[in-house]
Amino acid sequence: MNNALRAVWAFRGFVLTSVKREFQAKYRNSLLGATWTVIQPLSMILVYTVIFSHMMKSKLPGVEGGFAYSIYLCAGVLTWGLFVEIVSRAQTVFLDNANLIKKLSFPKLCLPLIVVLNALLNFVIIFALFLGFLLAVGLFPGWVALAMLPVLLIQVMFAIGLGIVLGVFNVFFRDVGQLFAVVINFWFWFTPIVYPANTLPAELQTWLTLNPMAALVGAYQQIFVHGHAPDWASLAPVTVLAVVLCALGAQLFRRHAGEMVDEL
Repeated sequence: MNNALRAVWAFRGFVLTSVKREFQAKYRNSLLGATWTVIQPLSMILVYTVIFSHMMKSKLPGVEGGFAYSIYLCAGVLTWGLFVEIVSRAQTVFLDNANLIKKLSFPKLCLPLIVVLNALLNFVIIFALFLGFLLAVGLFPGWVALAMLPVLLIQVMFAIGLGIVLGVFNVFFRDVGQLFAVVINFWFWFTPIVYPANTLPAELQTWLTLNPMAALVGAYQQIFVHGHAPDWASLAPVTVLAVVLCALGAQLFRRHAGEMVDEL
């Protein structure tokens, strides 16, 4: 593992250049360029605030304030978006970079690292706007917001571990990518993002404990809606799962790296 990390560090220039190039390429032919990274999430926050907090008068049970539901929704949607971006891109990363893998010799661990860094770059921009909105309306939770950092780490580990496992299988079985696109839609609605978990019947709330993203999204919502640190014990299962998936993904890649090159 240490050798792999040293190899990645030796190629840090390649990683950072790839992240920069991909970010620039995303807006290369647009007049406003990277400004769209601000306009798009800002418009989403405004829509959630206006429609859900004012026009629909949506409220959370037990939470006062006209912006409570929009904050609840943003905390869930933004973090869910990070999860989906990492997993979606990681499960196609080997297919998307087939020519690079065949022609160049470099630590293949660089590829999922580039995926994570790109996703985090987008997330930081979007989430900074969300935090700015909280400050503007006087609802920033204070120092407890730092509790999101370990939650974010767990989420990234879970997402990239799952993504690499799916990515390896996707090289040999292309149906994996198609199936994931279907599963992720159901997964979204099985996660308390647009609805509070306590509005569900008791038997369905029990099933939510099997959803690792429910615990992660709930942790963000606890921080930014209620201003409290998350229940760390509830994050223990998803933390273990994240570590297992990362180890499994690394093992699968090492075992099938040669076969993957032939298959690509």
